[in-house]
Amino acid sequence: MLQLVALVMVCIYAVVAAEEAENTNHKPPLHYSSLALPRHHISYFPRNNKRVARLCGEDPLCPFKDALLDVSACWGYEKNCAPENCFGYPVCTRVDSGWASSLEAAQELFWKQADFGYVREHLSEMKTLCKATNPGDSSLKCTRHTRFCRATNLYLDLRNPRRGHERSEDFLREGEIGGLCWMITLKNARFPLPRYGELQTYTELDLKPTDEEHCDIIFEKPTVFMKLDAGVNMYHHFCDFVNLFYRYGDLFSETWKAFSDYDIIHLKTFDTKRVCFKEVVFTLLPRMRYGLFYNTPMISDCHSELMFRAFSQYVLYRLNIPQDGPKEGRIRVMLLARSTDYRKTLNQQEGRPVPATTHNSDIFIGIHGAGLTHLLFLPDWAVIFELYNCQDESCYRDLARLRGIRYATWQKRDKVLPEDKGHHPTLGEHPKFTNYSFDVEEFVRLVLKAADFVLNHPLWKPRLSRDEL
Repeated sequence: MLQLVALVMVCIYAVVAAEEAENTNHKPPLHYSSLALPRHHISYFPRNNKRVARLCGEDPLCPFKDALLDVSACWGYEKNCAPENCFGYPVCTRVDSGWASSLEAAQELFWKQADFGYVREHLSEMKTLCKATNPGDSSLKCTRHTRFCRATNLYLDLRNPRRGHERSEDFLREGEIGGLCWMITLKNARFPLPRYGELQTYTELDLKPTDEEHCDIIFEKPTVFMKLDAGVNMYHHFCDFVNLFYRYGDLFSETWKAFSDYDIIHLKTFDTKRVCFKEVVFTLLPRMRYGLFYNTPMISDCHSELMFRAFSQYVLYRLNIPQDGPKEGRIRVMLLARSTDYRKTLNQQEGRPVPATTHNSDIFIGIHGAGLTHLLFLPDWAVIFELYNCQDESCYRDLARLRGIRYATWQKRDKVLPEDKGHHPTLGEHPKFTNYSFDVEEFVRLVLKAADFVLNHPLWKPRLSRDEL
């Protein structure tokens, strides 16, 4: 089994941080300062959180009254979300006749493949697999192939764990996972990986998982289960974070703080215990077929500044990472240095980069590798320059399209010099398993071209004007 993690979410309701009401005699119905969203996300919040919108509307000192009373704004995946009210829509520059017959059709296809339409498609697949018959009973709802699920009053018996191969999904037997509900369908359903195969032994139980006599531990707060990708590789691990955004220690553990104030817990921590959960979400899987971020098929010549941009804004805000630029008369350049054995830039010292954090870079440069995932957090006017794609042309080009920023890469093969033909430990010659030198003049030409794009970006100039005022 892939590492299965229980993550207790930080928020039941998410509201942008604000100062508490000055009137000390007034007790607000919501603790406004305890929760946080970027300010430009607030107007999209009330449609999916009607209780918060109502309480704010009734509170004369609610600091978000105007935003929360605008119930028309929507992300795009909600039912009855009118196009003119949604967060935005993809942009296509031409029609790929192999995918679509018009620009409008291309935009809609990209929206369904890699934007909020993708979320809507999955939500439309949700079906009840085990139905509660009385208030307080259990329930289980999932999309096709059990790739995304919601459960209430879930019972999990880990007193006799059977752990073998890390990808084994049969460590739970019938009666060890389930709830008090009426099973509609699930038995004998066999789907190809990846999916939550552990749920195939979900069982109708005669016990109530909320009763203490049946549970050694009860999680009262909403909990998220995840199957993690590689925690040592930024590109693969951000498959997890992106899927967590839609609703275990590792090298990128700081990012968890954007989603929860609670510890991340590996499921095996509860071995020998009966664990019950009041409310559970099983997130979309990081490497599923036709997944998002990884294995995403996308129509060409389209890009978006919507869902992945919203993800970037959310993470940066929650981690309190400010944007300090642009800087007048200066373009900030970051050159990523690899510490691995392969894909190093041998003459990197000739580039003389300006050090900066990713979010405060205008041009971000690096050879093909997981570190280029930092492009998710570049400002909207930035350029990601993949020095050499090592014959993996679509990986970071497509990620840049998802994020909606400019992508550039090396254009003249005769001006990049590999150290050798590469030496993969089992596959032999391979372009990802060697190091490279680059022609300095060609490098400078491409950087200046990227700089010209930054200088002429409409979001770069207005910020300078506001700073000067």
